[in-house]
Amino acid sequence: MVETWLKRGADQAEATAADAKVRETVERILDDVSRRGDAAVRELSVKFDGWDREDYRLSPAEIDACLAALSARDLQDVAFAQAQVRNFARVQREALRDVEVETLPGVILGHRNIPVGSAGCYVPGGKYPLLASAHMSVVTAKVAGVPRVVTCAPPYQGRPAAAIVAAQHLAGADAIYCLGGVQAVAAMALGTETIEAVDMLVGPGNAFVAEAKRQLFGRVGIDLFAGPTETLVIADETVDAELCATDLLGQAEHGPDSPAILLTTSETLARGTMAEVERLLKILPTAAVARQAWERHGAVCVAADDAEMVRIADRIASEHVQVMTRDPDYFLANMRNYGALFLGPRTNVAFGDKVIGTNHTLPTKRAARYTGGLWVGKFLKTCTYQRVLTDEASALVGGYCSRLCALEGFVGHAEQANIRVRRHGCREVPYGGVVPAELE
Repeated sequence: MVETWLKRGADQAEATAADAKVRETVERILDDVSRRGDAAVRELSVKFDGWDREDYRLSPAEIDACLAALSARDLQDVAFAQAQVRNFARVQREALRDVEVETLPGVILGHRNIPVGSAGCYVPGGKYPLLASAHMSVVTAKVAGVPRVVTCAPPYQGRPAAAIVAAQHLAGADAIYCLGGVQAVAAMALGTETIEAVDMLVGPGNAFVAEAKRQLFGRVGIDLFAGPTETLVIADETVDAELCATDLLGQAEHGPDSPAILLTTSETLARGTMAEVERLLKILPTAAVARQAWERHGAVCVAADDAEMVRIADRIASEHVQVMTRDPDYFLANMRNYGALFLGPRTNVAFGDKVIGTNHTLPTKRAARYTGGLWVGKFLKTCTYQRVLTDEASALVGGYCSRLCALEGFVGHAEQANIRVRRHGCREVPYGGVVPAELE
């Protein structure tokens, strides 16, 4: 059976002109911040966020005020979510071991997992105060061992977002800035008179923030290139249309460019879900945004069987993949391209986004073909080292090295090997070496 698409989203080519405009805007802003530092950051903050301060770093008193603005239950909920993220991140960190091995007699090779020196975590908050992004970035960086973690989040309704600030502080941020958009990312990456540059940028954001990270990559490290939130629901007749429609619209509310796709072996479920989406859009408080996403980027596909659904899903390579089928473990065993899997109807993408403990910063735009999401390993550099303990080992490796360098025409490289062969008393000089007079 050939896959049947009952509904398709907009063609990707439609976004090309918009991408070009974003790219040009970001280039100008990065150049401005690079040249004028704090002055440019302040002007951009006033222009885009209506937010003017002498110093965008929040003081301890301001942080305390944000904590006081939340109820005890709010703070307990934040603490619970951060505990889940921290617990799983620690398990991941423990799986990454430093190694050292003697590969030949007298030859020691090893590697160490070294945290980056500093990280800048962007927490989106202009439209929704997405405090969960603080858990995912700051907590994970701290578990990895990053000594300096800086955060930026835009003002929300004209003031620092209390919930975001509380989450950043409780997660362990070393400096918290109320600053949003490209100017925040640029300030962290490039540094200004008052904001020290970081080694790495992480965190989601809008199209401008994502483009800024792309253009800054190389000058700093980044977690991944992130686009609009994506969700793929894989389902069969074991679940109902209301559940599928809820999981699709629950992610479509992120923004008008968020793809939401249903992939199923049941045409009855497919058509029922489409009808249920229309019913829910009449009552969903965020329907204005979710409807745009569904109409422009929603899609529904009917496949022959689970194997075909795996092939289609791997081609889509979605950020979030919700699997609600008779045998969800089949997809765990066979799928290769996804940001995160949510297996069975008892879990869902919102659990992963907010609280369950896996990281919600995940690859989009088919990047799941070659990378996973943010985790402790992203904040670590796996750096190798070597030592040679004996003269015999140095001469042995040196002989092979010299001959291989000669094959490549690298005479200077060969001499690095040859000098050690000579000095360690070996009279048999490898090909390409120079025999010193005292050994002739």
